[in-house]
Amino acid sequence: MDTPEHMLAQTCAAWGFALSAGQVAQFAAYAEELRRWNERINLTAITEPVEIYRRHFLDSLSLARCWGDTPASLVDIGSGAGFPGLPLAILRPSLRLTLVESVGKKAEFLRHMKDLLGLAEVRVITSRAEDLGRARGERESHALVTARAVAELRVLVEYGLPLLKVGGRMLVPKGAAVHAEVTAAGRAIKVLGGKLVAVEPVDLPGLDAHAVVIIAKLRATDPHYPRAPGTPSRKPL
Repeated sequence: MDTPEHMLAQTCAAWGFALSAGQVAQFAAYAEELRRWNERINLTAITEPVEIYRRHFLDSLSLARCWGDTPASLVDIGSGAGFPGLPLAILRPSLRLTLVESVGKKAEFLRHMKDLLGLAEVRVITSRAEDLGRARGERESHALVTARAVAELRVLVEYGLPLLKVGGRMLVPKGAAVHAEVTAAGRAIKVLGGKLVAVEPVDLPGLDAHAVVIIAKLRATDPHYPRAPGTPSRKPL
């Protein structure tokens, strides 16, 4: 029977991502620490090693199939246990990654993993996405934004598009209801300066049907957005 590490390496190779032995070891350390910390704080309901590799690591790495060349900078909103940001940083260590997490204990875990895995280009910010989207040096300055299992799409675009520079892209993994969410978010995407590019299906054995929503930033976001913390989720555009 294949080990989770072998499944990871094989799948990545099929996608055109050759993992080194060191990178495979980093993922193994990540899985072990995730399970250990999860006994103290609620990071994930997924604790079986093979499911961690499939539902967290490979699902996160599938986003790299949508970006072409490695982006200069990526902001991962609501990082939680580090998905999809940390697996992407292991895959591409030169990626300047910002993990945004508002819960202090989860941010502590992310800082621990950054240090343990030796990811020099990763920083962790304890903040609400709405506040970061208005911060000088962050607003409209990043090439890529991701968010996984955080909110519905019309809320996420208000979190993410203000952080993107014009020409940047937002990649959002979504489940079976993706098309309904995309339809509902049409107005918000337009208002915030974006355009829907594609909904790319993701096929991983053992996972329910899901896809990656790709949104491009076409023009600067109106300075009224993002609204005050909590408003996007209470009153979606």
